[in-house]
Amino acid sequence: MSIASFCDKIDQPPFIEITKNMNNKFILKSSFQPTGDQPQAIEKLVNGIEKGAKQQVLLGVTGSGKTFTVANVIAKLNRPTLVISHNKTLAAQTYQEFRDFFPNNAVSYFVSYYDYYQPESYMPQTDTYIEKETEINEEIDKLRLSATTNLLTRKDTIVVASVSCIYNIGSPKEYGKFVLELRPGVRLARESILHRLVDLQYVKSTLDFKRGTFRTRGEVIDIFTAYEDTATRIVHTDNTIVSIDKIDPISGKIVENLRATVIYPAKHFMTDPSKNRSVFNDIRADLEKRVKELKSLNKNLEAYRLNQKVNYDLEMMAEVGYVNGIENYSRYFDGRKPGDPPYSLLDYFREPYGDEWLLVIDESHMTIPQIRGMYNGDQSRKQTLIDFGFRLPSALDNRPLRFDEFMHRTTSTIYASATPNIWELSLAKESAQKNKITNHTGVVEQLVRPTGIVDPEIEVRPTVNQVLDLAREAIKRKKNGERVLVTALTKRMAEDLSAYMEERKYAKLPEFSGIDPKDFPEVHYLHSDVVTLERSDLLDDLRDGTYDVLIGINLLREGLDLPEVSLVAILDADKEGFLRSDTALIQTMGRAARHIKGSVILYADTITNSMKKAIDEITRRREIQREYNRKHHINPQQIEKPIRKKLIEHDREEDPIFRTLEQQKRIQYQKLLAIDLDSLTPQDKIRLVKKMEREMKEAAKELNFELAAELRDKIRSIRSELNAPV
Repeated sequence: MSIASFCDKIDQPPFIEITKNMNNKFILKSSFQPTGDQPQAIEKLVNGIEKGAKQQVLLGVTGSGKTFTVANVIAKLNRPTLVISHNKTLAAQTYQEFRDFFPNNAVSYFVSYYDYYQPESYMPQTDTYIEKETEINEEIDKLRLSATTNLLTRKDTIVVASVSCIYNIGSPKEYGKFVLELRPGVRLARESILHRLVDLQYVKSTLDFKRGTFRTRGEVIDIFTAYEDTATRIVHTDNTIVSIDKIDPISGKIVENLRATVIYPAKHFMTDPSKNRSVFNDIRADLEKRVKELKSLNKNLEAYRLNQKVNYDLEMMAEVGYVNGIENYSRYFDGRKPGDPPYSLLDYFREPYGDEWLLVIDESHMTIPQIRGMYNGDQSRKQTLIDFGFRLPSALDNRPLRFDEFMHRTTSTIYASATPNIWELSLAKESAQKNKITNHTGVVEQLVRPTGIVDPEIEVRPTVNQVLDLAREAIKRKKNGERVLVTALTKRMAEDLSAYMEERKYAKLPEFSGIDPKDFPEVHYLHSDVVTLERSDLLDDLRDGTYDVLIGINLLREGLDLPEVSLVAILDADKEGFLRSDTALIQTMGRAARHIKGSVILYADTITNSMKKAIDEITRRREIQREYNRKHHINPQQIEKPIRKKLIEHDREEDPIFRTLEQQKRIQYQKLLAIDLDSLTPQDKIRLVKKMEREMKEAAKELNFELAAELRDKIRSIRSELNAPV
């Protein structure tokens, strides 16, 4: 039901404009003023955008304040802004920075909401079908919905996103139409409100009041919107809305009285019931065509499988308006033709603002290649599902944008990086020449830091006894209250080195005798297996001294703001490749550029071409920075930066992030063994057996035979129950 038809039903005019605020301005709040290279960078970027340059590069060294520069550009242009980062850790940190700069504006966070994601897939070689299996992080889901809601209701919005922003999330037009608008004094039947909430994918719940649910108590309707931390309470008497309040969902205390409110959907993918008949007819027509095609190829099993699957999905959508995997039918509901690009977060900018918005691609040397590569991998997996009768061909249209489609949807763009690729540089120079912008090549260099700190000194050391040498350096830094980052080549190396240093086996060696036990460093690892939001918490723990050394792979390269880190150690620096390219080395070494005593140790037995290029570039930048300091009589000052409030608070006693790897695995096994089997359906039990089999093999591989045996016995017990006669 659209806004207009719903309002006609209750004999009231639409009043969504009450909640829209498209005139808000960005107000930048900071105790600092632009200094060093920042003023000229801000001026050039703003001037370039106003003169029509669609592509510009901000080449800024680590610690030069690129985020602050971009914040000033946003405030001066007063345009809604999308910032894309290449990983969730960096996106979370950038989100926190912009939230601090613009406390009175809408700063949102948009990343993949899966803590665990196993995509639907099929392996013909072994005839193995893997169902889609996910663990959705409700907090991230709330932040995603908040981002799209902000974009449709207020202009002063900044969205910090990962590359998941190019994936299909449904049409902004459909999402914007599905709203429930309420205000005191409106005559409206109680049943109409409740039916509308169900249409918006809210679930009635009397016991578990959480995001995406509503409850009724006498004259009161409480709605916990999917995109806010507060709930909405509606008092309704004699078919009239008496009052609307924001309440604390736990205590029920009134937080704010509202003159009006708009309830947005609980999910991004929405289906309009008025269109369902024609949409379902289209799906059935395509199903009939595809089934005939499969049968003509003598694929009767595949035809039967597809017919069963699609008809089940249609029944679910007709009954409840939603089905797991509804995104595979999004092309029909969106009114798109086969091959048409999907709707993504970019369309939530383009729909209300046209070209009057700003795109910032952070760490573009990493983010652009990621955007380029998303499409092909997705299509390969889905084509297999289609070939073997698990999905209709329309599933191919539930996909990320191709790179050309992405570029077609962009507007004024700033590529921010300390090591931009040739592609961004040439694009920016071409844009500046095309628009004939004077004194601007399209590339804005920001090499001088406001603090006067110069790039770190670099030392190359042999790999012999590199771990013991690293331990000595870490002990020195801990005595001085400083921190250390270490980059290894693999996850296993990071975990093993972390375990070795955590157990302090080296402490028994003669060269470490006489060292006070409290001077040995606390160590942890950080890589992609660490849960999304908790990566930021680990970095905060490094800063506050819970840990002295953090060991990772490539997560420790771009954008991490850690002013306490005085040493970056790169193990096996001469292993030429992606993780040891000149770009990767420059980025990694930049992590030490926020400390006045910053230094880098490259453990290598030879000087590779990549090492030489990286060392030469850092040396060039050091000379420019030192010359600037001499010319302006600047004495470098150590950065003092408070630790920001965590995205989500954790109970340190219970949180798995603070346990060792072995403790985490043991607890995971215990949870599996303790699952109440009576509460599971037969299908859930089959899934549980598959998961237990994987864990059993992993436990056996780690020589943990006791746990493997427990899991084996549990698997046998479940299988015997499944095979028992009814």
